[in-house]
Amino acid sequence: MRRREALLRSGGIVLALGLSDIVRGATIVSVRVWPAPEYSRVTIESDTALTAQQTFIGSPPRLAVDINGLSLSPTLKELVAKVQPDDPNIAGIRVGQFSPDVVRLVVDLKKPIRPQVFTLKPVGAYQHRLVFDLYPEQETDPLEALISEKTREAGATAAPALAASADPLGELMARQSQRPSKAPTQTQAQTQAKPGAVTPTPTPADADKEDPRALAADAGTERLIIIALDPGHGGEDPGAIGPGGTREKDVVLRLAHMLRERINATSVKGNAMRAYLTRDADFFVPLGVRVQKARRVQADLFVSLHADAFFTPDPQGASVFALSQGGASSSAARWMAAKENKADLIGGLNVRAKDATVQRALLDMSTTAQINDSLKLGNKLLGEIKRVGKLHKGSVEQAGFAVLKAPDIPSVLVEAAFISNPSEEAKLNSEAFLNQLADALMRGIQGYFAKNPPLSRVRVSS
Repeated sequence: MRRREALLRSGGIVLALGLSDIVRGATIVSVRVWPAPEYSRVTIESDTALTAQQTFIGSPPRLAVDINGLSLSPTLKELVAKVQPDDPNIAGIRVGQFSPDVVRLVVDLKKPIRPQVFTLKPVGAYQHRLVFDLYPEQETDPLEALISEKTREAGATAAPALAASADPLGELMARQSQRPSKAPTQTQAQTQAKPGAVTPTPTPADADKEDPRALAADAGTERLIIIALDPGHGGEDPGAIGPGGTREKDVVLRLAHMLRERINATSVKGNAMRAYLTRDADFFVPLGVRVQKARRVQADLFVSLHADAFFTPDPQGASVFALSQGGASSSAARWMAAKENKADLIGGLNVRAKDATVQRALLDMSTTAQINDSLKLGNKLLGEIKRVGKLHKGSVEQAGFAVLKAPDIPSVLVEAAFISNPSEEAKLNSEAFLNQLADALMRGIQGYFAKNPPLSRVRVSS
């Protein structure tokens, strides 16, 4: 009897271990693919954390990932059909049960890539996430793309020398040594005059970074004025969601496209304007990278577009924010900055990657001159926005927004309306209202340049 009881107890232990193993097996909640020219992302969301080992094969380019403690499921198989034919980086995905407790996922690639495979802990509405970020080895130069785009539009009569060149940016660079230096902008002049402010030492590399737009004048074209438009959130990060299901990331991207059309059709005192979007589709861009992108194209202004939200449906109206070196201008501004600065957690940032800390030093290099110019821009925008809708605050608020910390670019964050307010959510879904808002923002930008004309400047080195 005692032996039988011992066996039963032993069997109970075996049974308990078996049930425990079953419980520990991960269940796939959702799979997503986010294609973009800059990088494509694959996300596998599960109820428990996953571990994986990756292998990159160069020819033909593909990434093999073995995911441990997992059985092939219908949800996981959905990845195969989620790859779009026009994905710039992914040709296809194959999944299979490699061993009893390992699923192998193979991502066939269209070009060589730099893979980042990492995990994210639960945050917001998301459970555990296993993420593959696939960056092309050969990156495009956004400034060169803007110059080439302008050159193509100008045509042979407007820019004969550039049009004949296979490398317009190289052609501009070749003329670098023939041009005298330009006067600094108001921002740079103020920066140099402020004790303890960031004062860059010009180098040949800095000059090469600055002059391509101004050098276009040598070839018969005008200096490009570049406005960086930053549609907030994107990809894994939907931003705020209205009571009717409207996603902030979608609204602000539509607004950015409308504003881009207006900017590209506008000139300031004979100088053409060009809009550069930090994201041109539905994908996630880390906050620090948004700043870095604006600096890579040497933007004259940076305008981050958002749609506000609150716990109750009552608040309404637009707001404009600038950076604060000290405390926030109000508790509401401080709360808003804290909320927006969490975007990296929700969107999913690989904190172990070198790219995750790129330009981090810039976050402590904001200057009084940049903030003063940002306040001027913000006031011009507020003055125009109130002509088409209500204002939540009649003056520019200030707080420590990470996305506004480019030390050499006047930067503002526009909260177009409260998406959490049902009536304002309806307005944000109205093409007529978005067009009116885009017109107002365009007038504000023009009003700023009317009193603060852009001049050539040497940037703080990247």
